[in-house]
Amino acid sequence: MTTLHDPIPIGDLALKNRIAMAPLTRARTNEAGVPSSLNATYYAQRASAGLIVSEATNVSPLSAAFELAPGIYCASQAAGWGRVAEAVHARGGVIFMQLWHSGRVASAALLGGREPLSPSAVNDDLALLQVYGALRNGRYTRLHATPARAMTEFDIYNAVNAFRQGALNAIRNGIDGVEIHAANGYLPAQFLSPHVNRRTDLFGGTLANRARFLRLIVEALLELMPPQRIGVRVSPFAAYNNAADPRAAETYAYVAAMLDDHQVGYVHAADSNAWGGDSDMAPLLRLTRAHYDGVVIANAALTPASAQALVTSGQADMAAFGRQFIANPDLVERIAAGGPYNIPDPQSFYGGDERGYTDYPFLSTSEVPA
Repeated sequence: MTTLHDPIPIGDLALKNRIAMAPLTRARTNEAGVPSSLNATYYAQRASAGLIVSEATNVSPLSAAFELAPGIYCASQAAGWGRVAEAVHARGGVIFMQLWHSGRVASAALLGGREPLSPSAVNDDLALLQVYGALRNGRYTRLHATPARAMTEFDIYNAVNAFRQGALNAIRNGIDGVEIHAANGYLPAQFLSPHVNRRTDLFGGTLANRARFLRLIVEALLELMPPQRIGVRVSPFAAYNNAADPRAAETYAYVAAMLDDHQVGYVHAADSNAWGGDSDMAPLLRLTRAHYDGVVIANAALTPASAQALVTSGQADMAAFGRQFIANPDLVERIAAGGPYNIPDPQSFYGGDERGYTDYPFLSTSEVPA
């Protein structure tokens, strides 16, 4: 019987277990988006995961859904991530960076007064977009999304190149691979969505055209690294950020087959609606498995028991945990021991300092928070 603690290869990487740390926005960089030694400690504490997927990391200064999220588009940000990678590797861990462009999910208040970018200027649903910022008192709060402008073809190719440059900056600084964030209503998902993407050029209309943006990103990254060092996160049925698609199964069957053709290392299947209690995990995994033959990582609202069931049944190859990894830096060891588990503190999820970040206790008394 395959268990969560069995090793698994992804390309030339031999992952020590099938437990992944999900990407978790924590908003703990400085205003320039540069990771610090505190971020390095946080990730190193969780290096017993078979795979760490970093928090969503902006590939462009025009991406800003969460203030104080990290970036990977300038030298100081890349150097900060180099320190994170070094700390994770020192503990025997493997880390991929999630590359992020939020597109229309942004506010001019976080973009220096500039308009957010979108496949099309669809702005009648701004109240549904999730944008967050830090108050002067340090508290994190939701902001109003501001109207986006339709991207020109020049903007589109610039965005593709931003993903490429972000990936190059990451791997040059020791990150093991990258995950394209094509989920949760962010820019690649916006292009896939017929609700958001109403273009009539090569990037809109037909399914192949709507998938072109994601395909160009994958192909740009293939110029830099083997396909197995690339993952893609998708959330076909997600309501989050309203990248709606009335024919989501058809769209994401096409996407899964496209990713299979390009032999990407894994598909990270995110059941984002499970955050609100509505699970789409079973159809999501069936859809992915039917069209993609690589490693499938299941994510969202999983318990150790439900994750084990997915891996044992073969519905997924790995399971990614989010909030459990926030509160339990030694989650792998706790799952092996059957618990107990620390309870996460939602008040410290976003923004702040080491409290609720690097100070959760370890199960073993031989380890203490750094």
